[in-house]
Amino acid sequence: MFGKVGSFFSESKQELAKANWPTREELMGSTALVIVVTLIMSAFIFGVDFILSILMRIAMAF
Repeated sequence: MFGKVGSFFSESKQELAKANWPTREELMGSTALVIVVTLIMSAFIFGVDFILSILMRIAMAF
């Protein structure tokens, strides 16, 4: 059993060495893009929720 665990970690290390890791600039650009898109989507969902809330209040008044 311990041989299989050791083999797993050894093979995992080999596979990670083969991976094509992004450069620092690529990583920073991707991170910035994720943050910007998250903020835009949050603002959009907030806006839709706000408008629907107002419409529901108006509809409940009648």
